[in-house]
Amino acid sequence: MVRDVFSETQLSGLIGSLGVGHVRYPTAGSSSITEAQPFYVNSPYGIVFAHNGNLTNADELRVFLDKIAHRHINTDSDSELLLNILANNLQKTGKFRVNQEDIFTAIKDLYRQVRGAYACVAMIAGYGIIGFRDPHGIRPLVIGRRKTVAGYDYMLASESVVLDSLGFTDVEDVKPGEAIIITQHSLLRRVLAVSDRIAPCIFEYVYFARQDSVMDGISVYNARLSMGEALADQVVKSLGDKMDIDVVIPVPDTSRVAAIQLSRNLNIPYREGFNKNRYVGRTFIMPGQQTRRKNVRRKLNAMALEFNGKNVLLVDDSIVRGTTSKEIIQMAREAGAKKVYFASCAPAIRYPNVYGIDMPTRAELVAHGRNDEQVAEEIGADKVIFQDLHDLVESVRKFNPAIEKFDTSVFDKCYVTGDVDEDYMTSLEQGGRSNDSRISIDSDCVGLYNSFSR
Repeated sequence: MVRDVFSETQLSGLIGSLGVGHVRYPTAGSSSITEAQPFYVNSPYGIVFAHNGNLTNADELRVFLDKIAHRHINTDSDSELLLNILANNLQKTGKFRVNQEDIFTAIKDLYRQVRGAYACVAMIAGYGIIGFRDPHGIRPLVIGRRKTVAGYDYMLASESVVLDSLGFTDVEDVKPGEAIIITQHSLLRRVLAVSDRIAPCIFEYVYFARQDSVMDGISVYNARLSMGEALADQVVKSLGDKMDIDVVIPVPDTSRVAAIQLSRNLNIPYREGFNKNRYVGRTFIMPGQQTRRKNVRRKLNAMALEFNGKNVLLVDDSIVRGTTSKEIIQMAREAGAKKVYFASCAPAIRYPNVYGIDMPTRAELVAHGRNDEQVAEEIGADKVIFQDLHDLVESVRKFNPAIEKFDTSVFDKCYVTGDVDEDYMTSLEQGGRSNDSRISIDSDCVGLYNSFSR
């Protein structure tokens, strides 16, 4: 956690008015200290760089940087590749100092070279902060400002709640394909790449984002309420006349909002059956099945009062590997539940995520190659009820109809970048590609320019 690494004393000793920060968890890539972000290159100009997402053409970029650009890459991180592509494009200007047009041109060239998901912030030493988002808008990025005596502070971050909590206002999404340059004297924005396949990642709304965030004009809280309504309809369709649920219990915390709305629509009591230990991190991102299984027990404690002798509907945001779900269901049974139904706010996850979320291989996904009944048997539930994909999309899209499509590749294998095939999957599963960074609200990519006059 950031609070364990940076003390008030350390932060107060920082000098300057610009900063870039990043908190990263390991997905399929290395978790060594050498890959901790931000990355830095001295030439040209001194550039610090942080990236949220994952590139799908990392292999060819690595070859290009080695054989043509002659830039040395120190790690397996595709974030370092992205930084060096930007640095190489800036270096081609041959100038002692770059201007805003040079930076926009360098980013525009980067858009032509790079494929995948990337929301980025960078600092050019002595110049300013830049931020840009991939043309598909897969990963989120927002910008806001805070009034000061001298003018405004500006900040870029993964989620709006970061800016809200620090007193920033006028929060806006960085548009897909848009680049922003913040200097001491100005803020410039320009859309440099336009795609007909804008598709924000829907898993941000299902799980990753904090509920008080607004992303691409959509309240995460409202989206999860809507997911609960749609999931209630799915429960009715699935159980029909056999509806014998006594109580609805959420798996804290991300499914709580949806579970409340579901219980209301079904007119079934809602109860908090699990007590959560706030000092244990997200089991989703912990390395290794054994570690995740062990920490589920440390993280949650089932209260027998709410389970004993009852038919229980557990509501969770999703089922990924099934490790957590299996342990939770077992805990419910040990607490005395007669039947345990398990409802997922997301459809069955059957395919890997290649855009920066920790779902690297098909073999790890409990729903891959299994139908709903087989998934239920695998995790020990009496029945598993998955959200319908169309209903999920509409639960989110209804709050911003301008977004026509979302990245739903983990459910339907439709990868928005159009370059993910069976060979790519096989290489990923054999360790040939790295899927290496993600920033959540507890771990944000931040670019800050402090106090200057407009």
